[in-house]
Amino acid sequence: MNATDLIIFNFEEVRRRSIKLWKAIPEERLNWKPDEDALTCAEMIRHLLQGEFLFHQVLIGRGGKALSNLFNPFEAKEFTSVDDELEFAQPYREEFLKYIRTISINDLENIEIDLYDAGGYIRTLGDMLLRIAYHEAVHTGQLLDYMRTMGIDRPKIWD
Repeated sequence: MNATDLIIFNFEEVRRRSIKLWKAIPEERLNWKPDEDALTCAEMIRHLLQGEFLFHQVLIGRGGKALSNLFNPFEAKEFTSVDDELEFAQPYREEFLKYIRTISINDLENIEIDLYDAGGYIRTLGDMLLRIAYHEAVHTGQLLDYMRTMGIDRPKIWD
């Protein structure tokens, strides 16, 4: 297994566990949030699916400038259900994973993604891919905490 295979495996595992969690949130609780400044459960799920699409564009364009004048298909779509959201995002997910499969070991180490204007840093492509998966994992942890706070059963994602 090479580095790209491991990166794909990590993305698939993170998403598998996220989906298990997302589907365990009762529909009537998707608009719950712990305080006025927080995202709702539905907004966090959308944030992750949309974020992956946007990160993909950043990686292709090698920086944050790729987002200027970009059509974001998620902006025009209202969140209706977890299943609907996943179905909508699936083609973008497939394109993202297909893109990752084209990356060479050399590219992981030598292509730089310039987010200095948007986030204040420049990182290698490999570093950015790990950050994207980590971003989803962190929010999965937040949603587990949301569920604990709501007093609802949490799925066992550590299988």
